[in-house]
Order: sequence, then structure tokens, then C-alpha cells
Amino acid sequence: MAIEKTPGKNEILFVWFNRYAGVSIKTPSKTLVVDPVDVKAKNLQKVDAVLITHEHYDHLDQSLVSEIHRLSQCMVVADPTSTRRLRNIIPSEKIHEVQPGLEVKIGDVSVKAEKCNHPPASTPVSFIITSEDGVKVFHTADSLPFPEMASIGERENFDVVFCTVGIAPGASPETGFEIARITKPKVAVPYHTGSTADLKRFGELLKREMPKVTCLIPEMGKVYQVFKKG
Repeated sequence: MAIEKTPGKNEILFVWFNRYAGVSIKTPSKTLVVDPVDVKAKNLQKVDAVLITHEHYDHLDQSLVSEIHRLSQCMVVADPTSTRRLRNIIPSEKIHEVQPGLEVKIGDVSVKAEKCNHPPASTPVSFIITSEDGVKVFHTADSLPFPEMASIGERENFDVVFCTVGIAPGASPETGFEIARITKPKVAVPYHTGSTADLKRFGELLKREMPKVTCLIPEMGKVYQVFKKG
């Protein structure tokens, strides 16, 4: 989904565009799209980078990534398994393979791969996206909570964390809440579900247990604004 407005200093805009992990993030200078599936390439013609977390059908659509690249000449940043599947359709100078700990710069925007606790996938990663102004976003893909999330959250001081609450094996509003609990973001966003009940349950848990954390329950296709944490 295209985001027409340009965010101001110290803020980002984002859209959740499918019931999975599809998120478009716009900083003042760059537009990044994570795990585009079930979206039209023509809506993503002004993309600077496509980020792929793992190879499952609801995260990697090879023909769609190819079409987005054809229209935008964007960079592609992907986990090792997805990279292998994209090698023949994305020029080598435009694709970056990442594993946990590796960082790629998209202009002044940083994309760092981290661990992802999603056992059904071969080489999954999550992504820390840091805007040129220091707004920090943690896209957790299909991840279940894992102990290192606490230290990651403490180190990064996240402004927004996307928390998986359904569909993926083992995922629930409770495991999504646990991600929020241990990463302690300014804003927690439940996603990866087609169930409004999952989203509502996550919101109830967060309000009861972490009232100082803002719960942003997204509507698909709607643009949201997040400011840098003070």
C-alpha cells in the first residue's frame, strides 16, 4: 500500500496491508516494505527496499518481489533461504543476504537482522529498522518470544514493536503480549492474524499488565504515525 504523505522529523508512518506480516514503513527519506504478499505491485512503485523475513508463502511471493523490483529498482534484503530463491530474478548487486547480527544501510536508514523464533522456517530473521532520526521499529515476523528479546529491547529502546498474535504455529495473543512485555516498546502493534478477537485480546492484556505502553490495534490499509521515543 502506497503512503502518499511524507513523515516529518522524528516520526515514521506505517501501513499493515495484509493479515500476515506485510508492513510498509515510510521514514522522511525512504520507503521500506516487509514481506509483501497479497498486494498489488503497482501500489509499491516508490519503494527503496523490500525486506523478506523467511520463505513461507505468506511472507515471500517471488514473482511479486520481482515485479516490485522491476517497477522501483529497489534493494532486496532477505534471509538466506529467501535469498537463494530470489537469486535468479533479482540482480546480484540489488540483493543482500542477511543473518542475525548483520546490518544493511538504505541511505541513512539502518536495517539490522535479528534472531527469529519461528521453527517451521529454515532461516528466519526479524528486522530492526532505525530511521535517519533514530525512530526504532522491531518487525518480529512470525516470531514467538525468546529470552534474548529482553536484551534486544533494553539495548534498542524501541518506539514500536510488531507482535505476532495468530496464524503462525504457537502464536497467540498471549505470546504476542509476551513479546511486548519483554521488549517494552513505546507502542505495541498486534498483527499476523485475521481475527479481530486476537487483536482485542492482545489489547486487553496490554492495558491490564502494561498500561504505560500504547496499544495500537491496526486496521488493514490505514496509515499510522509513530513518533520517536523521548
